[in-house]
Amino acid sequence: MPALHTENLSIGYVSKGKSRVVQSGLNLNIQEGELICMIGPNGAGKSTLLKTLGCLQKPISGKIFFENKEVIKLSQRERARYISLVLTDKVDIENAVVHQIVALGRQPYSNWWGTIGEKENELIDEAISMVHLEDMVQNNFNELSDGEKQRVMIAKALAQDTPVIMLDEPTAHLDLPNRVEMMLLLHKLAHKTGKAILLSTHELDLALQAADRIWLMTDNNGIECGVPEDLVFNGSFNDAFKSSAFVFNSANGNFSLNYSMSKKVKVTGDKTRMYWTLRALARKGIEVTEEADEHIEISDSKWIYKNEEYSKLEMLLEKL
Repeated sequence: MPALHTENLSIGYVSKGKSRVVQSGLNLNIQEGELICMIGPNGAGKSTLLKTLGCLQKPISGKIFFENKEVIKLSQRERARYISLVLTDKVDIENAVVHQIVALGRQPYSNWWGTIGEKENELIDEAISMVHLEDMVQNNFNELSDGEKQRVMIAKALAQDTPVIMLDEPTAHLDLPNRVEMMLLLHKLAHKTGKAILLSTHELDLALQAADRIWLMTDNNGIECGVPEDLVFNGSFNDAFKSSAFVFNSANGNFSLNYSMSKKVKVTGDKTRMYWTLRALARKGIEVTEEADEHIEISDSKWIYKNEEYSKLEMLLEKL
């Protein structure tokens, strides 16, 4: 049984009595223990879908089920026990420490006075430990870095102890090392806790590596779901991000800029240096092809071009 599924769901907005549908006919499943990355071009409806599934926005039509219970029939308190949501907005909370913020995740289970007992504190401490913030339990939230704040909000969602956790652009305000660490952390949490984690992201390369499943959202063709590699193999990934400015390289999962080419060369040799050499040549407007007359041979320590040896790629580029 999926942790969450939809039946013929349509999402969008209602303005002045008129509906604007962004996506329709969505039949989606979220399984426990999976990290699902939702990707797609701007305007395709990623945030709208997350807010709809997270009960912050009403669907245009169709149904949403949490473990076969229709969402519309659940109270707000009951919904909070099925799903937790972490939005992309920066959070600033004055005079609160990490433990207090994470403790807010237990509100759906606390009594009228919000009393937290020993068992509740154990769950809070466990959530903090999962995101590796044990040494910051009493630190002021507003004094943390963006990456640490994001970990606190994830710990709050873990403390809420819902089958499904949703995050809208969790890496949006982070630098590269923290983006990588955050994606790896979410992958580990899904597998360790058995929770279903759904996130929207523009980090296409990280999504291809970390996601167990991808929801590939397009402007006109709905959402295609599958493991990342299958979406690459069948061409769906390339079609979704087709552009005259860049091309998706299905061989390595990277995007390459479309440069104007003015020269052709053949390149052979050391595989480790080959990838970076091809990048540098493309940037200089040199196309690599087997049919070229000129040839560059790469070894593990030099480049050979027209019987001349170059110890640095910069030197070769100047010659070309």
